[in-house]
Amino acid sequence: MPLANTAIVLDFETTGLSPDMGDRAIEIGAVKIVDGKIVDNFQALMNPGRRVNSFIESYTGISNAMLAKAEPCEVVMQRFADFCQNFNLVAHNASFDKKFLDAEFKRINHHYQGQFACSLLLSRRISQQAPNHKLATLVEYHQLSTDGLFHRALADATMTGHLWLQQLSHIEQHCKKPLSFDAIMKLTRVPKAQIYRYLTQL
Repeated sequence: MPLANTAIVLDFETTGLSPDMGDRAIEIGAVKIVDGKIVDNFQALMNPGRRVNSFIESYTGISNAMLAKAEPCEVVMQRFADFCQNFNLVAHNASFDKKFLDAEFKRINHHYQGQFACSLLLSRRISQQAPNHKLATLVEYHQLSTDGLFHRALADATMTGHLWLQQLSHIEQHCKKPLSFDAIMKLTRVPKAQIYRYLTQL
């Protein structure tokens, strides 16, 4: 059974909030974690085929001039498919990133085989005392290493990777065997009042 300490942690920057409304990915960043250690990374801008608005330029620091020089989304996503293979996936607020991953993979007729876990949902269950569960807040709350950058894909993926490993370390204090990815997926759906009972049964 695949363990939770081996996964691809990813993050997208996008033109907007919904691929169903025509929004596209403009950057992907990811780190590969194997046996609890970050061993590789992937980062690429991608040209969505149209200009992005000034808010997105300001929010991400990604300009239209930068995107004009980037490879098309389809080329980048094919390379990312080769990078992630059939690893399980993790993202912070995974429902957002999964929508864009599914949409961009659909354009190249690719479908990943792994599960997709959410470090934000996990935080809501095991870090209930945190002020909130935004990535920047949790990085500070857990005193994780950071280069101070946010809203660029590789920086956010790297910080999420460190958060994921911290979360696993915390959970492992309450269980007797290595954590499976499936166990973490189930944990993100356990009612908050039942968390301790669930952890002691792992």
